[in-house]
Amino acid sequence: MKAVIRTGGKQYLVGVGDVLEVEKLPGSSGDKVVFEEVLLVSDEESGSAKLGNPLLTGAKVEAEVVSQIKADKVVIFKMKRRKRYRRKTGHRQKLTKVKITKIT
Repeated sequence: MKAVIRTGGKQYLVGVGDVLEVEKLPGSSGDKVVFEEVLLVSDEESGSAKLGNPLLTGAKVEAEVVSQIKADKVVIFKMKRRKRYRRKTGHRQKLTKVKITKIT
């Protein structure tokens, strides 16, 4: 069984047992998370799919928080030529690693 969920302004295609990194969610390792913004649910065995408009009512995806991590550093470099203007900063996005446990 597969589903398309929406979290953190992005959409993810997930299946049971998948581990993915999403935008930071509250909670610590071992906590349960429920994604209720489900856009599509498909069953590979029967070949049927249910599509929401835009969301499916009654569908949800349950997951377990594996860990809270930080992404790789992104370097932001600004420069204006011939003006002696240079700025270099960095950013590390906070992410949550989750494991999908159940699709209903």
